[in-house]
Amino acid sequence: MNATLQPLLHDEIVILRAPTQAWSSPSGAIGSGAIHGIYHSDVRIVSRVEVRYDGYEVESIATVPGGAESVAFIGLLRHLDDSTPDPRVRVVQRRTVTTTGAIESIVFESTLEHEVSCTVVVRLQSDLAEMDLVKAGLTEPLAAISIEGETASWGRDAIEASLRATGAALAIAADGFLELTWTVTIPAKGSTRLGWAIEASDADAVVRGLTTPPGWSVPVLTGGDDRLARWVSRALGDLDALRLTTVADPTSEFLAAGAPWFFTLFGRDSIWAARFMLPLGTRLAGDTLRVLAGLQGTATVAETAEQPGKIMHELRRGTLEIPGAGISLPPLYYGTVDATALWVCLLHDAWRWGLPGDEVRSMIPQLVAALEWMRDFGDADGDGLLEYVDSTGKGLANQGWKDSGDSVQWRNGSLAEGPIALCEVQAYAFEAATHGADLLDHFGVDGGDEWRAWAALLKSRFNETFWIQDSDGAYPAIALDAQKRAVDTVTSNLGHLLGTGLLDDRQAALVTRRLVSPELNSGFGLRTMSTDSAGYWPLSYHGGSVWTHDTAIAIHGLSRDGFVAEAGTLVSGLLAAASGFDYRMPELHSGDAASAFASPVPYPAACRPQAWSAAAAVSVLGSVLGLNPDAQSATIGVSPSPLAGSLSVSGLRLGDADVSITLNHDGEVTAASGAGVLVG
Repeated sequence: MNATLQPLLHDEIVILRAPTQAWSSPSGAIGSGAIHGIYHSDVRIVSRVEVRYDGYEVESIATVPGGAESVAFIGLLRHLDDSTPDPRVRVVQRRTVTTTGAIESIVFESTLEHEVSCTVVVRLQSDLAEMDLVKAGLTEPLAAISIEGETASWGRDAIEASLRATGAALAIAADGFLELTWTVTIPAKGSTRLGWAIEASDADAVVRGLTTPPGWSVPVLTGGDDRLARWVSRALGDLDALRLTTVADPTSEFLAAGAPWFFTLFGRDSIWAARFMLPLGTRLAGDTLRVLAGLQGTATVAETAEQPGKIMHELRRGTLEIPGAGISLPPLYYGTVDATALWVCLLHDAWRWGLPGDEVRSMIPQLVAALEWMRDFGDADGDGLLEYVDSTGKGLANQGWKDSGDSVQWRNGSLAEGPIALCEVQAYAFEAATHGADLLDHFGVDGGDEWRAWAALLKSRFNETFWIQDSDGAYPAIALDAQKRAVDTVTSNLGHLLGTGLLDDRQAALVTRRLVSPELNSGFGLRTMSTDSAGYWPLSYHGGSVWTHDTAIAIHGLSRDGFVAEAGTLVSGLLAAASGFDYRMPELHSGDAASAFASPVPYPAACRPQAWSAAAAVSVLGSVLGLNPDAQSATIGVSPSPLAGSLSVSGLRLGDADVSITLNHDGEVTAASGAGVLVG
């Protein structure tokens, strides 16, 4: 195996139905790009597909998506055609992925007055490479393929795959390719079809796909800015295809983090995605909470970073080795500092949106354990703040959402040394403690006052240690380093503080001013790092790029704290970016200014689709409407943004109620149904 580079993704075509995905060129060919292949359960079961018609390649003219899991590649076969200018023979190759494999069909269509014949040869190979190798630009030796009748089979270790091609002659070529050969006759002014299907299984699978309908409502948006409706529609299709369950708990679904690298359960990602989706129902949130509660830590295990009460980071089918990075993560890994507090925040928000009381009550023991983890383990040195450090030397060096090795740096570009206390983690912990206390009070469990006192101490410590000053005024540092020094880089992490209750009105105004400054606001969303930092680069993963979910969190916080105009500025940027990406927002994109480029510049290795980028569309919709739910009183607050305009939305959910809201041109509520609507 020869090391190359991480595959680029931005120009490739992807279809998915988790845990299966297929990546190809726009013509449908598989093999010219390093990411290309058909994958099942994070293993590439097909690494190359070549199709020849009498020895010719098709002349591709269109690539037409058919939803998240299907795509049609349309091309011409002019060697079969007549001499007129109009194409009279075309071919439509349709590829569809399922939870267990892929289906390919080729339809030949002709308007010629006479029949034509064609020999079709499809050549396939498989390297059965695991996704972590593919991500590192590596491959595996080709798999040995066996043939029995019209079926070919191959496999390695726990992975087995088979292909059935009705009517084809199957053979193994001298170069190891599986070859499928058909001789087809296309009737005059008619069509004919051929195809093949691939099935795969993984005996070591830890997750499974779903074919049942999704558990959220599908909103209908009319009027207003149609870019928001387009984004929501595309996002929900992608989110449907990202749904998974664990093998251990097949009744509870969650959202895989993203394609291609993260087709599994991630604590932080799944929590944020479920939180964003709450305006469309609480089932996804309830299921996600239960799945993570079932994996909550019960012991202290250094190798996995497990601790009692801690919510896990990621679940894999095997140990994740990242070549060249010195990182080796166990199949169930707990190396995250924020997922535990975020789990509590999701439980509270889901209750506010109408998660049934019995379901919430059943998770009170896990709630208490999560709160105790923040106090007893998250605050390892007892200073009243949460920090992290990788004690194994082979885990993640940074364990907040910006988990790359260079994400926490000083304004001069040097890296901060851990243990690290991130600013947003303190906000999550404060919100978790105060809202966790509310849940304890509501369900008659002791401890609420204790956790409010703990939160108050955290807030006091935050104010004493995080606030620093530069020539533009005061702002919170991104983090405290090992010596408890305030790391002075200005970053998008500030946006996560809003709406949590950690900041007072004056502090929230200072943070807001930073967020909409030209140093952080690119015009296509929030940069992860300010342009006045030495480490800034628009294509840096966490040091200047724009992450959709990150901006959506800031928008929600701004809206929640009353900074509606500033929230609208960031919403406008995300809508412009969504249009530029054909409404399938990638994991992240470049931090280049909108004033420099008319369209957002891709980050070429970004996941797409990605769960929290897609679900951010629903969060932004909720922020535009200014939704504030209270299922206990069957009411929902509505404070529309001026961006909303004359917008009508149906298909929102509050508990069991379907909620519809209609706004006039001035953004005033003119009609509502399904719940008591409190305006303003």
